[in-house]
Amino acid sequence: MAPAGKALGFYNKANDWFCNAVPPSQEFCYCVLLQFPLLSRSGKIEKLIKETQNIDEGTFFITLEEIPGGTEGFLVAVKFCYGVHVELSPKNVVMVYFLADYLEMIDVYGDDNLFSKAERYFHKNVLKNWKDCMVALETCETFVKRADDLQIICKCLNAMSAMVCTDSSLFGWPMMMYGRLQSPGGSILWNGIDTGARIQSVESDWWFDDASRLGVGLFERFIKTSEAKGIQPEKLTGAIMYYCGKFLHGLGRWQDWPVTKTKSISNYNTKSDKIDQRLLLETIVQLLPQTKGKSVCRFLLGLLCFGLILGVNDKCQESLERRIGMQLNLATLDGLMIPSYSDSDTLYNTDCVERIISYFLTCEETGSITILSRDVTKLVDSYMAEIAPDVNLKPEKLYSLAQALPEVSRSLSDGLYRALDIYFEAHPWLHEKEKEQLCHVIDCNKLSVDACAHVSQNKRLPLRFVLQVLFFEQIHMKTALTDYLNMLNTENTTTGSMTIVPHGSTMANRIDGLVSLVRENEELIVELERLTARVRELEEELGKMRQEIKRMS
Repeated sequence: MAPAGKALGFYNKANDWFCNAVPPSQEFCYCVLLQFPLLSRSGKIEKLIKETQNIDEGTFFITLEEIPGGTEGFLVAVKFCYGVHVELSPKNVVMVYFLADYLEMIDVYGDDNLFSKAERYFHKNVLKNWKDCMVALETCETFVKRADDLQIICKCLNAMSAMVCTDSSLFGWPMMMYGRLQSPGGSILWNGIDTGARIQSVESDWWFDDASRLGVGLFERFIKTSEAKGIQPEKLTGAIMYYCGKFLHGLGRWQDWPVTKTKSISNYNTKSDKIDQRLLLETIVQLLPQTKGKSVCRFLLGLLCFGLILGVNDKCQESLERRIGMQLNLATLDGLMIPSYSDSDTLYNTDCVERIISYFLTCEETGSITILSRDVTKLVDSYMAEIAPDVNLKPEKLYSLAQALPEVSRSLSDGLYRALDIYFEAHPWLHEKEKEQLCHVIDCNKLSVDACAHVSQNKRLPLRFVLQVLFFEQIHMKTALTDYLNMLNTENTTTGSMTIVPHGSTMANRIDGLVSLVRENEELIVELERLTARVRELEEELGKMRQEIKRMS
């Protein structure tokens, strides 16, 4: 087919009209055209001839600029004018549609003109079949403006949206969408005869691969049209995720299902045009509905990572961070490990994670969504433990992350203590004051017994923090012991001496527990005294060093 922008020249000689065309197979071809068939069918040619005759009385030329379909398209119009049958198909009907509109071959210039034939075929055949609509849309991608003027794209998108929004189980009989008849019982018919073979049920994602063949602009319009017709948000999200997995290379690891499967029912050829990935990502973020789920949250985290690499605008990045924050309880640790692509020395983008946490807290305070705060707290503590080995991670960053969640969100501080312990091990050059400042975020009252035992033997921790933990642990032991003794006195007073024998085994267990608690308490007291003596020794050494410095100065 010749390019659409190829001009066709006409000239008059001896009362005959000639057309010079350039088919692909020949250099020049001169076609003698009678005046009446063209004038009787094409309003545009009639107007051009009249305008040219008024200016030049001798030999003159008429030029058709940007004729749709080029020389081959014009040949279709010529054949139609001479009564030759024009075979319409889903592949050429759009081109014929454009050509008839360009040449103004409407019913005013002859009954049942070319424009009417193309329009009737388009409505009766193309718009009722998914595959033909896809073929027509592929043709329109070259003539988007002209297709919009004739509302061809709009009609195709509306028809396709109606198909994807309709439950396949509600299709009437016979169902011709896929080129085969289906009986009311669900078996395949051949020439009206029941073959007994069962047709496979259509899955809800049967159209994903076909829709992914559209360009970014047409895909955006298709999604918006389907959304306006009331398609389920889950299906819309699935189609968008499939589309991104196909064109955002490397995004597959952020999806729970592969996009290599092909369920296409179309057999048209697609162009391998390069897609601006940054534009695609920014467009996709605007199209995504407000759906939630583990796979959706993971997909959003993948888009955020790609967005940081591609350098998307601030609005797109903020939208992704806000969407992730709304469902942070569904995120996973590996999803939050967002690398730092800027000039920062750190391995991971902690600022981005901190903003996501703030969006999560904003949504929780407004009460717009229901979120399990404990899951998020556990996730954040695990995230801090994962990034703690980074030697370039500043103490201020870790402290800011630890303070991002309120204290009431943590029932235990063991996860926070573990993160700080890993950080101290990876940063042995930290000053004692910096360690003490970081330890301020740990609530000693919320440390478990195992964590307290670990603290008492951890030489990486500042002594002041260790003494504080041991002090609180001693208070807890005394309180527990007092409560236990009061409980025993209450039971003895209430039941009297007659009930001691039946409960002898239970009482023995409680006494054994009490003895164990007392022993542990004594060990902690000894450890506390040892640490206190060590602190005094260090203070004395510090005083001697100061006196020595003063003497030398």
